[in-house]
Amino acid sequence: MRSEMMADLLSDILKLADAQPAVAGGFCAGGAWAIRFPQPDKLKFFALLKGGCWLRIDGVAEPVRAEQGDVFLLSGQRAFVLASDLDLEPLSAAALFTGSASKTAKLGDGNDCVQIGGHVRLDPVNGAWLADALPPLVHIRAASPQAAVLQWLLGQMVREQEAERPGNRLASAYLAQLMFVQMLRVHLDTTADLDGGWLRAIGDRRLAPVLQLMHGEPGRAWRLEELAGAAAMSRTAFATHFKAVAGTAPLTWLTEWRMRLARRALRDESTPIAVLAARFGYASESAFSNAFKRVTGDSPRHYRRAGKAG
Repeated sequence: MRSEMMADLLSDILKLADAQPAVAGGFCAGGAWAIRFPQPDKLKFFALLKGGCWLRIDGVAEPVRAEQGDVFLLSGQRAFVLASDLDLEPLSAAALFTGSASKTAKLGDGNDCVQIGGHVRLDPVNGAWLADALPPLVHIRAASPQAAVLQWLLGQMVREQEAERPGNRLASAYLAQLMFVQMLRVHLDTTADLDGGWLRAIGDRRLAPVLQLMHGEPGRAWRLEELAGAAAMSRTAFATHFKAVAGTAPLTWLTEWRMRLARRALRDESTPIAVLAARFGYASESAFSNAFKRVTGDSPRHYRRAGKAG
């Protein structure tokens, strides 16, 4: 299969996770201030458009200094504080933003620090696969070489927020999507020691072609020898390397990928289960049902009924 026809692995996973970034608003602050944000139930991102402040995340010993142009992605589902002075008693973000007609809250004269933020909604089932692979905090500094694209996107986002031109909401949503993808790219490109799992696997030069094959044809009866050949490795070396990097065996990855696709199909489609079984490489509905129950703990029929009832 030619490389240009292979699937984009990160796009595969973002599509499966149904990642939907959105800009929520922001604040401008002046003088001495502190704001406490509650534990988010989604991935949270924000950027400093002006000035600097401190970021302190619950359960993390050391605060982080944020400077103009810095971009942050928080995935740890922990409450956090943004402040000019961490010794101040913080205001509640919920109280600060509740009832405001504007998406931008103001503290003091608002001249020292300007922040814009948003969140990323994820699929309630497959989204965890994305969120769990990320560290609690991704901090991309404005001075880093990889930040140039993010700075341009930030500028465009601010212009959309200020101008309120026709199509503003859709344009802002697309810009937020691009920002999220770029944050993940920078994290992949700059983190030398990624934890084992899909995030590390898709960046591995040996494994990426293998994952592209499995994702491109999940219903094919892939043999270990074929996959090892795609990685230009012996069968034994490939199996060892795959397990060390991805945290699971190659054919286990294939089964789990099929089941993630199956869960989405059972929820979103009315396709007969026998047809789904063939789509995902199983010779019979019974074989598919057994594999699905082994991985998810539920039968395909019950999973579909529960999804419709919910």
